[in-house]
Amino acid sequence: MNHRPATRSKNKRHRPDGNAEATSEILRKVHSTGQVTPDDINCLYMIWKPVCQGCRVNTKDNPNCYCGLVPPPNGSRKSGLWQKTSEIVLSLGPDPSKDLRTSTNSPAGLTNLGATCYANSILQCLYMNKSFREGVFSVEPHVLKEQPVLDQLARLFAQLHASKMAFVDSAPFIRTLELDNGVQQDSHEFLTLLFSLLERCLSYSEVSKARTIVQDLFRGSVSHVTTCSKCGKDSEASTNMEDFYELELNVKGLKSLDDSLDDYLSVEELQGDNQYYCESCSTRVDATRSIKLRSLPAVLNFQLKRCVFLPKTTTKKKITSAFNFPGELDMGHRLFENSHPDLIYDLSAVLIHKGSAVNSGHYIAHIKDENSGQWWEFDDEHVSNLGQHPFGEGSSNSAAKSAVVEPIIHQTCSGTMENVVTGSHVHASQPNSSKSNIVNSVHTFSSSDAYMLMYVLRDLKDHGEKASKDSGEIKMENLIGGAPENSVSLPSHLCEEIEQLNKSYLDACKQYNSKKELELSRIIERRKEVRTVLSEAPVQSLGEPYFWISTDWIRHWIDNISPLNIDNSTIQCLHGKVPVSKIGNMKRLSTKAWTMLYSKYDGGPTLAKDDYCIDCLFEGAHSMVSAESYRDRRALMKELAEAALAGKCLDGPLYYVSKAWVQQWLRRKNVDSPCEADAGPTASIRCPHGELMPEQATGARRVLVPESLWLFFYDTANTVKPDDPLGCSTFPSDSAPCAQCNLELSEVACLEDNLREFKQKQRQNHERLALGKGIALFPIQRYYLLPTLWLSKWRSYVTASGKSATSSAEPETLSNIIDLLKCEKHSGVLERPPDLIFRRGTVVQKSPNTDQLTIITEDDWKLFCEDWGGTVQEGISAEIEVGDCPGGDSVGSSIEMPIPEEHMNNEVNTEIESKRLRVKTFPEVCENCIGERESCELMRKLNYSNEDICVCFIRGKEPPRSILEASANSSEPDRRTSKRSRKTTFGNSVNLKVSGSTSIYQLKMMIWESFGVVKENQTLHKGSRVIDGESATLADMNIFPGDTLWVTDSEMYENRDIADEISDQKMEVIQTEEGFRGTLLTSNISSQVV
Repeated sequence: MNHRPATRSKNKRHRPDGNAEATSEILRKVHSTGQVTPDDINCLYMIWKPVCQGCRVNTKDNPNCYCGLVPPPNGSRKSGLWQKTSEIVLSLGPDPSKDLRTSTNSPAGLTNLGATCYANSILQCLYMNKSFREGVFSVEPHVLKEQPVLDQLARLFAQLHASKMAFVDSAPFIRTLELDNGVQQDSHEFLTLLFSLLERCLSYSEVSKARTIVQDLFRGSVSHVTTCSKCGKDSEASTNMEDFYELELNVKGLKSLDDSLDDYLSVEELQGDNQYYCESCSTRVDATRSIKLRSLPAVLNFQLKRCVFLPKTTTKKKITSAFNFPGELDMGHRLFENSHPDLIYDLSAVLIHKGSAVNSGHYIAHIKDENSGQWWEFDDEHVSNLGQHPFGEGSSNSAAKSAVVEPIIHQTCSGTMENVVTGSHVHASQPNSSKSNIVNSVHTFSSSDAYMLMYVLRDLKDHGEKASKDSGEIKMENLIGGAPENSVSLPSHLCEEIEQLNKSYLDACKQYNSKKELELSRIIERRKEVRTVLSEAPVQSLGEPYFWISTDWIRHWIDNISPLNIDNSTIQCLHGKVPVSKIGNMKRLSTKAWTMLYSKYDGGPTLAKDDYCIDCLFEGAHSMVSAESYRDRRALMKELAEAALAGKCLDGPLYYVSKAWVQQWLRRKNVDSPCEADAGPTASIRCPHGELMPEQATGARRVLVPESLWLFFYDTANTVKPDDPLGCSTFPSDSAPCAQCNLELSEVACLEDNLREFKQKQRQNHERLALGKGIALFPIQRYYLLPTLWLSKWRSYVTASGKSATSSAEPETLSNIIDLLKCEKHSGVLERPPDLIFRRGTVVQKSPNTDQLTIITEDDWKLFCEDWGGTVQEGISAEIEVGDCPGGDSVGSSIEMPIPEEHMNNEVNTEIESKRLRVKTFPEVCENCIGERESCELMRKLNYSNEDICVCFIRGKEPPRSILEASANSSEPDRRTSKRSRKTTFGNSVNLKVSGSTSIYQLKMMIWESFGVVKENQTLHKGSRVIDGESATLADMNIFPGDTLWVTDSEMYENRDIADEISDQKMEVIQTEEGFRGTLLTSNISSQVV
């Protein structure tokens, strides 16, 4: 059952309730007389109130009010029975009939699984090609079973062909290819790899039409011809034929398809350093190089290269300039050595990439139906009719402009022509006929988002021509449109499957419609029932019989489509009757309305007119009178308590009560009866021995109160907790504090005093160490080394005060600490001595807060040994020696340093200035153990993965000192760093995610992407060290997590053309493998991209 929160009057100002005063008067009378009259019942249960008419909300203080329980005739609610019909239907789940295909002439869409629009667009282009579709359908069933990709493609095409649904689920095919449906890919790369995969799969078919359908439809050939300008001969490699499945055309700076084809077939001059070595001339000579189209496929695909590489950001940018292309394309004059100029291609599909970014956006396809000539837009699940125009009739899309009609001249042959089309590839020979010019009109289209154009060789079947190589005549075998005008028939094994899918889908539509009709009829019936019962619910007269019913259940019954049984248990008292306290939670219901509800919903209990509870009425009257008496008495006691806290009116016998308890008692408001907080007025001042706690104990502060107030506290505490005498112990004013507790408190105070004295003595004996200050160091004096961590704990311990004094941990004994600093094998020191620095005329320890060891004086060491359990002889002593220092044990200084007065003379000063200093320890440092430990730590640090390093871009010649210091010092691997790129006065800084195996080349490419500095211009540093060698890894160069590197820009190669290098054919194949790595598409790349 739903319990609706009462929030309607949350912010309303409550007016004085006259009913409450009348009810109080009646209850006082009942309590005093012990009798209840019928008028009292009518007044207490508000039976006398009239039936409401037209209230905006339902009132709780009128059991005869049924207003506002249902919305008005045209109203609705957010949920339940009175929800909008459209929302109720929506709650039933998706309506499968909405996905019903409008007609068999309307193509079906494909579901987008997240980012698979690139695959959907290509699949629709292939499916709408009737010859390709027939080829896939003609594959033998046993071959399909052996080739999962081909099997899923055939199933997908079959559903697109004959499914009753408006769109088909592409998930099985995408999963078979093992594609990541959350990653956007390039549609051109997908098509190239898909062709290669299909060629391998179809090669197992014995049906000739199916086995070579990809090659027959989409494969053409080109040759790269190099011609010597001196002898006019072509190179030997010029005769090599290379297959292509699409022609990649430049778009940048070009306005139309004709311009791009001219650019693709343009002649390149090889001169100067690029001269060609001619075998015939036996020397380097000027030459020309160009691409020649040797044969053209029946389906000619043009890939428009709309991506350009930006060197400064290492990203690609999309070219969004308008590009013109014709609806009819004559390729005859572009075919090398062509004798038949009439090779007319018709535009059949336009693949469109929406969006300004290269690595995102959305792919759609505009495809022409071969049978009807209608254009359709395929946008994943949505398929729209565009009419006779590729971009819709009267298109105003910014990405596609209306067609422009331009004249075009076709050259036709009136005689026999020796132009031969073998398969679907156009080859060329010499013309042998007269020609005449016919001027026709051709539509030209313009788009700023067209990404791939698909042209189909015009069908010559209507002219009675069939192509094959036969005795010099033109015979064309029509692969395009070779199927009958009606739809392609499905093979039996696919037809049965589609029929079963369609049957299941239609059954689901039928079941949904039945469920919908049943639910709506139930709702209409329930609404009618609610309005009927509520119209009969009010009781019209006082003498008429009636029944009580829970308001919560009434609301539940009104708001729910399928209500539960009647539940009156919430308005029933322990005596099985109706208490007056529940009057705001129930309604009076007429006998007729009760009968209608009870006959259908059963439940109970039944509470009739005479089922009011007299016992609860008397208890309520008694409770009210007692509460009034308690409030009056408490008001009087409150004045005494306030006076006691102020120290006034302390006459007569007095008693101790907890001061905090009295203050809390005074803060309570509107108290009608004793509660849990009234218990234990003396609990906090009673000691464990049952006597009065000494006042200096924590929480034992008390106050003296008069005897009358104490008796009130005592009575109320016993009323609340009669079984808790300890919490209400009586302590008269002459009670003496507990002697045992006094003694214990004195001992604790003594211990605290001793501890304070000890800490004060420690701070006095080691004043500089306690303040964290360094000491001046002199040669020919003995010092000792202590772990910096131990000193830090000692300093926290001796300087702690107040509450933190008891919580600070006591340092360990020195004997244990010193033992840990020595190796067991060689008895040497396991830490190197700290570095020294000359500062303000004094030699001091360089970094006492970060060094592992701290230098202290001999006096400090001896005092520490006395107080902290150390042995003077077991300590690690050190001396500052002047002289040449080998290796890393020395700290160099070529400036004057202070020495004791007894050693101070000119000769000594001169000697010190020309020497270096070193810290020599006794026992000596164990280099073997330290080296072994550092090697293990280094290996652990180098094996990191996916950690942050900071790279700062320095615009000036020299970085700031802060950057040099941060770069020279390695950071802790676990230190958290900001992920944001920050702008500073000297340049920008950014955090990069790297691993120990990341190469310097990869790091420089990341820096290129972040700051726009080309790889060759970067000079990378760690501290003052230059990092070079692109093949080395970060681990090789000792770059750790948290390190700060800095980079400068030499600006030497600012104008270098990176785009040509990156867009090289070899680079594109590498990028293709990266984009589809881990899928079936990259198992074996055999397609050649031209």
